[in-house]
Amino acid sequence: MNLLQFPATQPRSLQDIRATLPHAPQTLEETGLSTTFLVELVAKTMFQLGLTRLTELSAQLCLAGTVVEAVCLFMRRESLLEVTRRGQHEADVEFDLTQAGRARAAEWLTRSSYVGAAPVPLEVYTERVRAQSVTNQAITANQVHAAFADLVVPERLIDLLGTAVNSGRPILLYGPAGSGKTYLAERLQRLITGAVAIPYAISVHGEVIRVFDAQCHRPLVVDGAPRAALDNRARPDARWVLCERPCIVSGGELTLEMLDLSFDGRAGYYEAPPHFKANNGLFIVDDLGRQVISPRQLMNRWVVPMERRHDHLMLRNGGKFTIPFDMVLVFSSNLRPAQLEDAAFLRRLGHKIAITAVSQADYALIFERACAAEGIAHDPAAFRALVDGYHQPQGRPLLACYPRDLLHLIASRARYLEVPAELSVELLDWAWQAYFGNEALIEAASEPGSPS
Repeated sequence: MNLLQFPATQPRSLQDIRATLPHAPQTLEETGLSTTFLVELVAKTMFQLGLTRLTELSAQLCLAGTVVEAVCLFMRRESLLEVTRRGQHEADVEFDLTQAGRARAAEWLTRSSYVGAAPVPLEVYTERVRAQSVTNQAITANQVHAAFADLVVPERLIDLLGTAVNSGRPILLYGPAGSGKTYLAERLQRLITGAVAIPYAISVHGEVIRVFDAQCHRPLVVDGAPRAALDNRARPDARWVLCERPCIVSGGELTLEMLDLSFDGRAGYYEAPPHFKANNGLFIVDDLGRQVISPRQLMNRWVVPMERRHDHLMLRNGGKFTIPFDMVLVFSSNLRPAQLEDAAFLRRLGHKIAITAVSQADYALIFERACAAEGIAHDPAAFRALVDGYHQPQGRPLLACYPRDLLHLIASRARYLEVPAELSVELLDWAWQAYFGNEALIEAASEPGSPS
């Protein structure tokens, strides 16, 4: 899995950004977590990280000081904790685990070593995902054309892609290898913008599931330090991270097991599957048909989530729960729709868009831009030689990937030979043969009597 790196539209102001986060809980009840769970979390944090100050515990658990103080008060009554120092103000307090507290903390750590931010309840997470659903975005033709203005994409295809994303239905991009399916799929993130709140973790039946992943989520960077709200009740809940809408790509490594919860037996908590982390964003299944699992197996796994927009997951103890399935789901494949041979799956694919060879005019523009990217002087005569002398005689379609790949080979060859990178006959011919293979030479070498 990987996260795409494209600029997203930022909220208009610091106030807008902070207003999108839930308010911080001020009491134990408002956290949505049991006192028992919070006691274990505080004890494990103190035992494993050596934190003793109330302010440190509050920052580590992403909970208000009043909440952590209430937990510590309960632990003192249970003889698990004691005050070792009081400062000049209420927040400047230091605690330490008692001998009994250390013994209990060590026991709790054997079950689960999670000591991060306090999780949010599943119900709160579900409500939040629905509130910031990707389907709430209304994408217009002007926005789509502006987002693709720097790319060489036919206007008809731009309109198809914009309409598909706007519908919120799953999308199949299909066509030959090198036609630009993955390239276009990844750039759909330009249409799915805005800020969403993602929790560090959620709690389900007392179990912890990590959701925020630095490899999959990009926190919004805000210039300037935010001012703390005068009213504590208006402060944002630090258990959530404000991020750009996620865009996650999965390729041939995808398996059915990856679509379920991953339990770390040593750590004692779960990792959310990739489509869970992609909620409120874009999830791309690249190279459909090249996975270890067959397309039919993947289709059977996702038919219900695509239809009902929710998925069912199972804990190790057999407990089941439901999560939102809120994303723009894009499949990229060399297979044609008819080759998928699953009518139920195809019916749930709202849009099936063919990505084929480009026109000669678009191919020329792509070639010119690729020359600029490689620092090679553009030569219209060399381009004509490429089309008339290589593509047409060999019946090679004008696929969008060829100019970039061929010109990169030319630049690499020129550096090796210590000659200027230019569109000479020799370098162009070498790049073509290196890229597609010199079949004539191979056939000659395989004839009887040919030298080895």
